[in-house]
Amino acid sequence: MNFKIELIPSEKMFSIIPLLRILNNTISSETLEQRITEMLKQGYKCVGVYEDDKLIGISGLWILTKYYVGKHIEPDNVIIHPDYQGKGVGKLMMEWIFNYAKSINCEASELNCYVTNNNGIKFWVNSGYKIIGYHFQKKFI
Repeated sequence: MNFKIELIPSEKMFSIIPLLRILNNTISSETLEQRITEMLKQGYKCVGVYEDDKLIGISGLWILTKYYVGKHIEPDNVIIHPDYQGKGVGKLMMEWIFNYAKSINCEASELNCYVTNNNGIKFWVNSGYKIIGYHFQKKFI
């Protein structure tokens, strides 16, 4: 299969909503639009994988610098459409992300993965990530 992988332009960012809804269908499209708009103001980027003109995979990207790791890239809300899972699309996308990160002088990559996502954990470990901690959250609303 021939896939095209590229950063999604800001003006087309709402095209990721159908895939985000696969990942989490409890958040309305309207709320996702509001959040994406705010995230773009904070430096959010998103890479898309296309088969022809069909968006079949996404990964949000955050470029951050933290004292313990330096400049790094954080893939966020990674999803491959279920029809394309297990076909190497995720691996291709991650290779693109790693090359992009190196081109902008990132020293590392970090990400979060739900502890109940066994397939995700396996994918990330197979992609060279090490589990180094826990992700905590406290909601105020």
